[in-house]
Amino acid sequence: MPLSSQIEFPGALRFAAESVERMMDRLLPRGETGESRLFEAMRYSALGGGKRLRAFFVMGGATLFRVSATSALRTAAAVEFLHAYSLIHDDLPSMDDDDLRRGKPTCHRQFDEATAILAGDALQALAFEVLAHEDTHGDPAVRVALVSELARAVGAGGMVGGQMLDLLAEHRAAEMAIGAITRLQRLKTGALISFSCGAGALLGKASEPLRAALGNYAHDLGLAFQIADDLLDVEGTSEEVGKATAKDAAAGKATFVSTLGPERARAQAALLARQAAAHLEPFGPAADLLRQAARFVVDRRS
Repeated sequence: MPLSSQIEFPGALRFAAESVERMMDRLLPRGETGESRLFEAMRYSALGGGKRLRAFFVMGGATLFRVSATSALRTAAAVEFLHAYSLIHDDLPSMDDDDLRRGKPTCHRQFDEATAILAGDALQALAFEVLAHEDTHGDPAVRVALVSELARAVGAGGMVGGQMLDLLAEHRAAEMAIGAITRLQRLKTGALISFSCGAGALLGKASEPLRAALGNYAHDLGLAFQIADDLLDVEGTSEEVGKATAKDAAAGKATFVSTLGPERARAQAALLARQAAAHLEPFGPAADLLRQAARFVVDRRS
């Protein structure tokens, strides 16, 4: 049963999460060899948690171009492996120093810091291995494009660069303007979301105008997502969110909420969600689930 058979977003998100979880389980290593502790840490961090929103965006975009389920699921799994690596490293004592992630101990708490670093490294490598495999797409040029675009999204000019800016933003809440915060979050959070939203177009060899429409959707959606995250850090509980809250304010970190205030930030997130949905007009009713996703991003409580 394809994702396109779903009409309402909550059911579609569950379907995507369950489908990609099965694919990830098949792709992750397991065994009793000397590296088994590494395998265990990889599986602990990658499986059994999270909304799988990025996987949904891959699969939702793929349905617009009639991409095969295998291609979409393998690409979605690769994105989730990459995301899991980023969370492991983000939680390390040298980064955000978190003890809780998705309602359970972070990888370095469950295992140890060295194992967590290695598990993150291995998950990142696995993501690219999956994308480069011929089972992901029969056209080598498409596989090269996927690898290249993901590398760009998560490297020094994307997610990793954004993490560096995020570390520098600590104790600078009074100094950073909204433009600087927007750039930080566009790199740290938005770049991987942008890849996820556009991956289906790459898999389906879509025209440039349709790729641009998804890119514009992803841009506004990514910012709305981060504003919602900032609001949850201020207003949510650790039980709802599955991780520690109020950490940004305690660190003196510049965020959308610290700069705009909660009410203006909430209004801005809602505006961005509406803009994101409007960019999907070229796809007509086929993009309804992606439109619902934009609303979900700003209404979520975790």
